[in-house]
Amino acid sequence: METLWLTEKTSSRLYLIGSVATILQLVMIILYMVVTLMVGPRITHAEDFFIAQHASLWSSLLRIDLMMMLLVGLYLGSFPALLVSLWRTRPLTTSFAFGFTLIGVVLSFAGESTFAMVHLGKEYISAASEVERAQLVTAGQAILAGGWWNSTGSYVTGFLLQTGGIMISVAMLHSPHFRKMTAFAGILGNSFDLVQHLVSPFFPEITLYLSFGMVAYLVWYPLLALDLYQLSKRAAPGGVNLGAKGSIS
Repeated sequence: METLWLTEKTSSRLYLIGSVATILQLVMIILYMVVTLMVGPRITHAEDFFIAQHASLWSSLLRIDLMMMLLVGLYLGSFPALLVSLWRTRPLTTSFAFGFTLIGVVLSFAGESTFAMVHLGKEYISAASEVERAQLVTAGQAILAGGWWNSTGSYVTGFLLQTGGIMISVAMLHSPHFRKMTAFAGILGNSFDLVQHLVSPFFPEITLYLSFGMVAYLVWYPLLALDLYQLSKRAAPGGVNLGAKGSIS
């Protein structure tokens, strides 16, 4: 199996890393759903977060954006493997998908507010007066307004990440090394996510209906992990090489 400039051993390890990263992304999504049902929905007000932090730091972290930050960060493990596996099939599409995703991940880290909120929460808990607490709540609200979900940077970030997911899934349609179901699930999940992200600031009342389409992620991530794992086996020295006409059943 041809890959960019990498040796068989290196490409096999890269595919395996991508497979593990994808499985962890699936775990993050499932954990997020469980936390929402069992602990509570995402906290959207600074004072609510400070109160939750005072009761339990770890519980409060689960109800802000920490898991989503980990989910996005894991693209740094999965997308290099996808770049290597798909570059020769669709070089332009794959390169843009990788570039969009890389920029999106960097912007996500830059705009994520968990640690800033934890710092303010510590100050809030030890504050000596209501005036000081009110000032800290105001500061927290400003951080949330400039962080994920609300800022222009987060809007652009979501566009880049979902567009990258759609493009890489389209590239999979033309590759013999990925299932068609993997590609279709990726296109569907990322497309619904992209539409929801684009319209949410203007029509927040319909975003709930669009979110149901994102269950396709629960199909995309496990299939993608399996495809990358099988690629790692075939790319290993002595592994089965399907060649240019090979395919996954």
